[in-house]
Amino acid sequence: MKAQAIIPTAGMGTRMGSAIPKTLMAINGVPLIIHTLRVFEQCEAIDAVILVVHQDFAEDYRQAVDKFGITKIKEYITGGQTRCQSVGNGLSYLDDDCDVIVVHDGARPLVTPKLIERAIGMCSVEKAVVVGLPVKQTIKKVSVNEAIVEKTLNREELWEIQTPQVFQKEVLMDAYEQTDNYEATDDASLVERIGIKVKVIEGDYMNVKVTTPEDLIIVQKLLDK
Repeated sequence: MKAQAIIPTAGMGTRMGSAIPKTLMAINGVPLIIHTLRVFEQCEAIDAVILVVHQDFAEDYRQAVDKFGITKIKEYITGGQTRCQSVGNGLSYLDDDCDVIVVHDGARPLVTPKLIERAIGMCSVEKAVVVGLPVKQTIKKVSVNEAIVEKTLNREELWEIQTPQVFQKEVLMDAYEQTDNYEATDDASLVERIGIKVKVIEGDYMNVKVTTPEDLIIVQKLLDK
């Protein structure tokens, strides 16, 4: 089963307050994206990676990949204005004989090869697989305008979804063909919209996504361990 990855890194990460994309910010002297790519480099189940980059920093990504000896990059492509557009751009660069598409946030450097391989393996029997974690905290639905609690949700039914998200190729391709300009926060949402059931497998609490400066500190501490 041939699996290829699309890794979107095209966003600027405005919540980081940085002049460069957050995935180019260094942790222990190594760009964040390289920490992520090293995992895919080590993962035997991944055939190749399509890296979706911000057009103004394409050369910076190329130089980082060359400097740190990453070899699985199949294509560098320019991202769109949104995550959906970025991943959608990457779909046309997959090999014809690719069976499984793995989509992973470039800003999740602590994913493991074992987790990626487990999700890919599950996709041999499921059309769509995401990794996630059961919610620990109490979650309340709050009105947008008045900030009044409307309902306390049953946390046994709630999961925090991470990446990787893994799909049989034709499933994700069909989902993107039928987006109707709908902007989803993850790729599984598009698959859900066309009536495909999405299997959830347990992820890893270490699989943190860097969104704020505080996240960067947490990831650095975890990498140091």
